[in-house]
Amino acid sequence: NGRGVTQSYADAVYWYRKAAEQGDATAQYNLGIMYENGRGVTQSYTDAVYWYRKAAEQGHALGQANLGYCYYYGKGVEINKQEAYRLIKLAADQGNEWSKKFLAEHTF
Repeated sequence: NGRGVTQSYADAVYWYRKAAEQGDATAQYNLGIMYENGRGVTQSYTDAVYWYRKAAEQGHALGQANLGYCYYYGKGVEINKQEAYRLIKLAADQGNEWSKKFLAEHTF
């Protein structure tokens, strides 16, 4: 967020990638966010899905939730509401409030 230094999305991507490639699930999730929103990189849902999947496979609740969202709306993947439900439910079971609300408000 730039506390103490000038905010640089490109620098953030550089450090997230270094950690993500070493298997850090939070860095993988954050790199997915950067790709989804086009911050410091060219916007790419396909790349966002790749990094969300890496985080989700390690049980990262936000990675699971965001990957599920991508499956629900077909962002970077084909729509697959069963997979969306599975992933968002995994996140909800870990206490993720957004996921709990999403499950309550959407049809699968």
